[in-house]
Amino acid sequence: MAHFVILCTDVPNSAEKRNGARPAHLQYLTSLGSKLRLAGPFMADDGKTMTGSMLVVETDTIEEARQIAAGDPYGPAGVFAEVEVKPWKWVITDGKLG
Repeated sequence: MAHFVILCTDVPNSAEKRNGARPAHLQYLTSLGSKLRLAGPFMADDGKTMTGSMLVVETDTIEEARQIAAGDPYGPAGVFAEVEVKPWKWVITDGKLG
């Protein structure tokens, strides 16, 4: 198993699209179970406006991580302008080397 970061950048002014798809998005992420290690939105400087998403998934292959990214309901809802999937090495947790 390996870790992958999924970095998603929202289209400009995506709040309405994001809010409409949010319940399905959260249900999808929850359905991933232990494959989803952490997730959350990027925020604008105002601390209120969501501007993207970051997920860390643990899968066997980058292809599986890409499938997870492609399955996010935010994609078909038109929330994301760009989605990147990158291999990632988890080195430190809670200030301690792993």
